[in-house]
Amino acid sequence: MATTRQKAAASRNIKKAVSVSAARRRKGIAPKQGKHPLSSHAEREIPSTRFAFPKERKEPLTDARHVRNAIARFNQVEDVSDAERRAAWRRIKTAAKKYGIEVSINRPRARTR
Repeated sequence: MATTRQKAAASRNIKKAVSVSAARRRKGIAPKQGKHPLSSHAEREIPSTRFAFPKERKEPLTDARHVRNAIARFNQVEDVSDAERRAAWRRIKTAAKKYGIEVSINRPRARTR
């Protein structure tokens, strides 16, 4: 069992961590990289405009790791129109440029089944 002192220290640590995290977000600094850089709660807070496919809220473009993942999984997104794919590819290329990721000029072709 935790003592009263330990509980108080844990409470202070949590408050400090929340404060530091909020300050980083306000400054536009990326979250610290851990096992999962984008929790489900954090993903819900991201505006739709920060996703490759904003209607579906698929493929977040919040950091270099997510942009690389969006490129790799671009053809796996289902139930989107060609116009949405073209717009998503534009958003992915813009985000890739922002994070210094090289992308080929053409978007990946759709897989044939």
